[in-house]
Amino acid sequence: MLQLIHHLALTLLICLRSRHHLLIENLALRQQLSSFTSRKLKPRIRPTDRLFWSILSRTWSGWTDVLVFVKPATVIRWHRKALRSFWSFISRRRSKKLGRRPLSNEIRELIRQMARDGWGAPRIHGELLLLGFDVSERSVSRYLEKLRRRPDSRQSWITFLHNHKDVIAAMDFCLVFTATFKPLFVWFAIDHGRRRILHFNVTAHPTSRWVIQQLREAFPYETTVRHLIFDRDSIFSSAVRSFINTLGMKPSQTAFRCPWQNPVAERFVGSLRRDLLDHVIAFDENHLRRLISDYLLYYHYDRTHLGLEKQTPNRRQVSKRPSPDAEVGGLPRVGGLHHRYEWEQAA
Repeated sequence: MLQLIHHLALTLLICLRSRHHLLIENLALRQQLSSFTSRKLKPRIRPTDRLFWSILSRTWSGWTDVLVFVKPATVIRWHRKALRSFWSFISRRRSKKLGRRPLSNEIRELIRQMARDGWGAPRIHGELLLLGFDVSERSVSRYLEKLRRRPDSRQSWITFLHNHKDVIAAMDFCLVFTATFKPLFVWFAIDHGRRRILHFNVTAHPTSRWVIQQLREAFPYETTVRHLIFDRDSIFSSAVRSFINTLGMKPSQTAFRCPWQNPVAERFVGSLRRDLLDHVIAFDENHLRRLISDYLLYYHYDRTHLGLEKQTPNRRQVSKRPSPDAEVGGLPRVGGLHHRYEWEQAA
């Protein structure tokens, strides 16, 4: 009985529908049928389909009853996306006619220069007005907010490191495997100021007592280094930290699993692997020690460093062309893995 009443109600509803309603429903069904005419397994939804259903959803209340190949929530998402694109286009057109004028490159450079001196937006704005620039304080304030989020705006911290790098050193280990897969440990201490390797050694069985002996050889006399950075390796025990204090330096351990806090040492390990260890096979401790010694001669006297303004740790002199006939020749270093280029007189 209930099923009969349900069918009668549907029949009555269909009869009461207007011709206009039936035409719109027929159009919607035909539009979906055109999407299924493709031979692909899934219908191909085109931008025109999205536009059609976005407009239809705003003009016809019964659009959800005939929608088959997508969900109604998808159509709503299409409409919102189209609305955002529309208002972005309108805002972009209006911003060309209205609003504040964009800051010129000259004003931006002045704001960056004054911000490095520690000035705030009101003082910078006043200085710009006295220089004859027509700019609002709000524009200066907004540009300062963007400037503080940029990596190159942290000049104060960079300046601090530059002023203190001559009193900072670091130590670390580098693991190397021999031809017979025996692990060898390379210990080194590096100076932050000129990236010089103060001392290094190789061992197969590192201990805290062995590290203390290496520190004696790395800092045999009174040193200007005041901070020694190292990681949380168990070899750097309390005895090692106490000995560092007796040398007049402050031990500074990095946080757990934070190698970026010891960047100079990590960069040297990367350079050592790329320039040497990835191209040779060490046979034993003495062989590895000799290879690293040869590499350090190249590292200190010939290899340029970006952190040293493309100079070498030992300040390599600029060679001038001796004569117009001179040519550049390569001098082999580290067994021919690398070269140093110098002017040579042509024969």
